[in-house]
Amino acid sequence: MKKKSFFEKITGIVKVDDDKHLSDMNDDDMRDMDSDAEGELAVDMYQTPTEIIVKTMIAGVKPEDVDISITRDMITIRGKREESHDFSEDDFFHKELYWGSFSRSIILPQEIEVEEVEATNKNGMLTIHLPKLDKNKQAKVKIKSL
Repeated sequence: MKKKSFFEKITGIVKVDDDKHLSDMNDDDMRDMDSDAEGELAVDMYQTPTEIIVKTMIAGVKPEDVDISITRDMITIRGKREESHDFSEDDFFHKELYWGSFSRSIILPQEIEVEEVEATNKNGMLTIHLPKLDKNKQAKVKIKSL
């Protein structure tokens, strides 16, 4: 199967051969069409007066398999969920869980203090606390004599 074009990836358009219609495709055919795609994490994001909080489910993923990259105005969460192969593909009745690479980038509504970010994982729920940048915070600067 040929790789999807950039346009097909960003729009979600599925290009199907003339001799095969979507209604005739099974789950394996659909999965093959997206074999190079990354899954996108579903997130909840809200704010308190002092921080922005991002929550997402990463059940089944080891903490060392998750990468969180942060700038003052954006957060990116990447990882990979490995599938255990304790059984044959022929033994499945139904298969819906997402296995493989996933990522999510979010533009933050306000700048944050990158150095003070904290992330916790409890029962598969990743919670990231992003302290808001206080633009009114002032610091006194001492002048050194040379």
